[in-house]
Amino acid sequence: MLVAAADCPCPPLLVPEVAAGAAPELDALRKACTDAVDVLATARPDLLIVVGPAARAGRGPHSEGATATFRGFGVDLGVRLGRDLGRVADRPLPPSLAVGAWLLADAGWSDAPVEGLGVGEPLETERCVSSGRDLAARADRVALLVMGDGSACRTLKAPGYLDERAEAFDAAAARALGAADPGALVALDASLAHELKAAGRAPWQVLAGAAEGADLRGRLLYDDAPYGVGYMVAAWS
Repeated sequence: MLVAAADCPCPPLLVPEVAAGAAPELDALRKACTDAVDVLATARPDLLIVVGPAARAGRGPHSEGATATFRGFGVDLGVRLGRDLGRVADRPLPPSLAVGAWLLADAGWSDAPVEGLGVGEPLETERCVSSGRDLAARADRVALLVMGDGSACRTLKAPGYLDERAEAFDAAAARALGAADPGALVALDASLAHELKAAGRAPWQVLAGAAEGADLRGRLLYDDAPYGVGYMVAAWS
């Protein structure tokens, strides 16, 4: 069953080497992510699964030891998901899981085996929820690190330009994450999320399925849109 979860956004700019001179702008966000990961460690899970949005090539399960690099973002930096098990993964981690792997490495994660799941942005709500239920059944004590951004339409300079609906969508997502409310996450409109380029919708709904019946409490640790993209950090325990 699910015993803890952390929700973090997944911009590669979270990695200081990628952000370079702009790194201090996200210091508060990084600190919130570190605090959320600490909650996962405190829960002492048997298995940690990192869930994040992925393009077609990165969808599906990723085994412990899978790797990725940030060369596509101008930095010769590699990351590994969990332990090095001495085998070569058949494909690299998608960017969202690479950022998750970096967060775990930065926190010195060694508390449980780690696996990954790349989720397609178009995945229907019902399938997201079903996938979450399956993840929660993987071990007696499962924790999730859920990677996902809110809308990308909060300002004129945002990747998706300004959409007046974006702030309300992000506010609803933040309330649901802060309250550890699976029902409210399930209620997020998938079509609207797509229009607002909210990459976190599907991973959040996977979390909702995993959390059914877990009776977890949530804390919202961060909620802002520094680049016109909604970034939320929450911890459930």
